[in-house]
Amino acid sequence: MTVHDTAKQLPEIPVLLDHCRAMAMVEAILDPEGTERYHSFDSTWSETEETALMRDGSGDEYAVVFCPAGAYIRGFAHESPMSPYEADDADTVWPGVLDDVPEAFRPQVEEPAFSDEEGIPVVTACLWRESGDDRWRAGTIEFPESDEGVEPDEYVADPDGAASLFRLLADRSAESYREWAADYYDRPVDLAAVRHIFAMLPLTAEVVRALNSDLTLDDLAEDIQEIGYPAA
Repeated sequence: MTVHDTAKQLPEIPVLLDHCRAMAMVEAILDPEGTERYHSFDSTWSETEETALMRDGSGDEYAVVFCPAGAYIRGFAHESPMSPYEADDADTVWPGVLDDVPEAFRPQVEEPAFSDEEGIPVVTACLWRESGDDRWRAGTIEFPESDEGVEPDEYVADPDGAASLFRLLADRSAESYREWAADYYDRPVDLAAVRHIFAMLPLTAEVVRALNSDLTLDDLAEDIQEIGYPAA
């Protein structure tokens, strides 16, 4: 599995936007303090951009930037053999990952928040889709392979980290997300409430209580505004 496989599994931009917004809303309810949130969403990232963020707390992360040009996805798997810090030519992005990105997404490629202190983009997987395009695209990449006769390890089987990084973007079912969230947050997660939010229905006090009985709709006012989620 590589970023090219992920590109075939991603939906149209508006569908992905709603899905990212929904995951962030569920987790704002599950983790109101925000200390362990895996997915977040900033509807005011800039005057023209909204951004979905994932951080797993162990060094893996992604960002999906929704902008007038379309959508740009940057993923980083810290143990990937394609990491700028693991490649033989250290401190450089793996060839092909960013080479074919259209000029329209140059601001996202060069975004300081997505680079290290030396200005090197922190990326192992990149996808993009321009407004009006009919598919997601990725660069022409020669992926690393295992030595001949050696069983591929998990990092070579998923060389750029795309399969693990973007799993919940490729499989957008409420059931898969609920299973993941229950494991990650180590608590029961109400499936009906997840389905309600994944359908982008207005958030209600009942849905909030189903996910977190200690929380009220008013408690979520700032998160709702930041995420841009509809509320009743």
